[in-house]
Amino acid sequence: MFEFIKEILLILGRIATILPLLLIITIFMGKRAIGELPVFDFLVVVTLGAVVGADIADPNIKHFSTAVAIIAIGIVQRIVANWKISNRKIGRLFTFEPTVVIQNGKFINNNLKKIRYSIDNILQMLREKNVFDISEVETAIIEANGALSVLKKPQKNSVTLEDMKIIKTTSTISFPVILEGTIYSNVLRDFSLNEAWLKQQLSYQGVNEIRNVFFASINRHHELHVSLKDENNITIPPIKH
Repeated sequence: MFEFIKEILLILGRIATILPLLLIITIFMGKRAIGELPVFDFLVVVTLGAVVGADIADPNIKHFSTAVAIIAIGIVQRIVANWKISNRKIGRLFTFEPTVVIQNGKFINNNLKKIRYSIDNILQMLREKNVFDISEVETAIIEANGALSVLKKPQKNSVTLEDMKIIKTTSTISFPVILEGTIYSNVLRDFSLNEAWLKQQLSYQGVNEIRNVFFASINRHHELHVSLKDENNITIPPIKH
C-alpha cells in the first residue's frame, strides 16, 4: 500500500513539474507553432506529447532526462523556425506547397490525387466557408497546414451586394448529382428530373460520356455545373509560399 501511494505521489509530482516546463517551451517555440501547425511543428508537438506521456506513465524513466529532452526539442524547433524564415529553400523542405484544387469553378482532379483529398473533403470545407455552390469559386487552395482558402468570383461576392445595398432574397445551393462517373438518381428524383434530362444537359456542354464527369452539381433553377476528370483548358495560377 505504501509503495502504491509513493508511486501516485511520484506521478503527481512529475505532472506538477513537467507541465510548467512544457508551457515555457511551448511559449518559447512561438505562437505560429500552436496556431498553424505546419508539418514540422506538428511532429514537434507529437514528439513532445510522447516524451511527456512516457515520463508521466512510467516512474522508472528518469525525470531529469525527460526535462532535457523537452528543452532540446524546443531549441531544435526554434532553430528550424529561424532557418525557415531566413532561407526559403530550407523552409520548403519542412512543409508542403499550397495546392490549387478548384479553378474557375472546376475541380483539379490531378491535384486532389496528389494531396489525397476527396471531393467530399473539399465540399465540406467549402460549406464551412459558407460556399454551397462550386460554380461561385474562382480559386480554392489547400494551404500547407491543410486549411482551405477560397476566392469567390467577383459577381458572387456578398460584400459587393451589401455595398450596393442590394438585398438577395434567395441563396444559391447546389447538390451533387454525379460523382466520379456515378449518377445520384435520388437527387434527380428530388428535382423531378431523370437521367435522360441529365444526359441531354451534358451533351449541350459537349460531354458525351458520363464516365468522363468527375463532378456535377445542380441547383434549384435546374442549372447543371460540370467538372470533367481531365480539364485540359484550365490555367492554374502559380501559387507559392
